[in-house]
Amino acid sequence: MYRRILVSIDGSDVSNKALVAATGLAGEVAGRAVLRLVHVLDEQSFYTGYDPYGAQSGEVIKIMRESGERVLAEALAIAQSAGIEADTLLVDRLGERLGESIADQALKWKADLIVVGTHGRRRVARMFLGSGAEAIIRLAPVPVLVVRSPEGEAPESK
Repeated sequence: MYRRILVSIDGSDVSNKALVAATGLAGEVAGRAVLRLVHVLDEQSFYTGYDPYGAQSGEVIKIMRESGERVLAEALAIAQSAGIEADTLLVDRLGERLGESIADQALKWKADLIVVGTHGRRRVARMFLGSGAEAIIRLAPVPVLVVRSPEGEAPESK
């Protein structure tokens, strides 16, 4: 069924929960599915030029890349410890949003499924922080499996 599963990774608990769901699904496929773990750099820090630690924009981008590589390495270790074949991709394109990047990578890699975590934000939090999962769902060229926040992290009330 699903042999090429793209997983959007950001290092959060819900992202890791989505990764675990994807590895479980991949393990159920006869002959095993392959995962592509994708991390898209968050450019909000770059655009504002603000860093709470006093770094300049160029330093922020370098730190973001290093952090992204670390997040991907940790995710790859999780997949490999489950016996699942996986590779990683760091997407670093200024001006491209998360949903666009993930949809583009799903097409290029010929993914059968995208797996993404969601924090389930509502109202004001969603307006200010956006919904990466919603953008992925809206733009995805293939089915999307959405994994909700871990237990104990209830989304904001309606």
